[in-house]
Amino acid sequence: MTKVAEKEKNIGGQAVIEGVMMRSSKRVSTAVRKQSGQIVVKNEDYVPLSKRHKILNIPILRGMVSFVEMLIIGIKSLNFSADVAVEEIEEKEGKSRKGKKGRGSRGLMLGLAVILALGLGILIFFFLPLFFSSLLKIKTEALAFNLVAGGIRVTMFLIYVWAISRFKDFKRIFEYHGAEHKSIYAYEAGEDLTYEKVKKFSTKHPRCGTSFILIVAIFAIFIYSVSDTVYTLVAGTYPPLLKRFLLHFSLLPLVAGGSYELLKLSGKTRENKITRILSAPGIWLQKITTQEPDESQLEVAIVALESALGNPDPSVDPDKRIIEKI
Repeated sequence: MTKVAEKEKNIGGQAVIEGVMMRSSKRVSTAVRKQSGQIVVKNEDYVPLSKRHKILNIPILRGMVSFVEMLIIGIKSLNFSADVAVEEIEEKEGKSRKGKKGRGSRGLMLGLAVILALGLGILIFFFLPLFFSSLLKIKTEALAFNLVAGGIRVTMFLIYVWAISRFKDFKRIFEYHGAEHKSIYAYEAGEDLTYEKVKKFSTKHPRCGTSFILIVAIFAIFIYSVSDTVYTLVAGTYPPLLKRFLLHFSLLPLVAGGSYELLKLSGKTRENKITRILSAPGIWLQKITTQEPDESQLEVAIVALESALGNPDPSVDPDKRIIEKI
């Protein structure tokens, strides 16, 4: 591998089905390991909206935009990895449902699944904490209500993450998640992107999306306490459950944007003692969401990162050639 002379900022990534997606400021690359051992790579040019339109680079607003962009990129990358897996199954079964029609139907099914998952996510992690807090009749103070709701939300999320970690397929994804973090850490340290260099780094990274979710939960307590207080001052009464839900949901972009800025700041000041204390819960949670990868998984992450950076000919085993898919 070629050693990176000048590190690009804000490299990000995501684990997908038997692979890793990496995003640089110019390209999104998704590398997936096929059962044959080959690594399939999909490259797409990428320029963030905040760089294309200066007005979108305003703090908080850029966080909102980035959150939506990352959600779209993540879904597309997951869709690609699912396509690779399904194509292999169809080839084994002797089916020939390839082409635009087959890919389109799979894309539609995944799209519907994502919509359903988002709907359930809003119900489980957004509405239910408010509902349970209302059942506890905590209405005297906006801060008290949102502290309880936030506590319930975090508890439900932790139970959810722990539960899915018990499934074998998710364990594989968590291992690829660890491979993603190790390769990014090695790149940020200026190391050559080889297995021997990358494997020594930690699977836990402060800019991880897991940490972002916890930051969102904590930041939401502050924002929603303020919004409930303002509502009470204007209306003269505490917001009822449905209005509270709609009010909080409408402020979700603001919460996401502010959380993005906090996560970005933590990445720049990761050696600061206060930052390390505040980042600790996210790092602890990564003990579940990241697992130690094997050599083949690290290889996939390295290929994805090198491809995202535009480095030529990432070195892999000659028997495991790379097939480029644009």
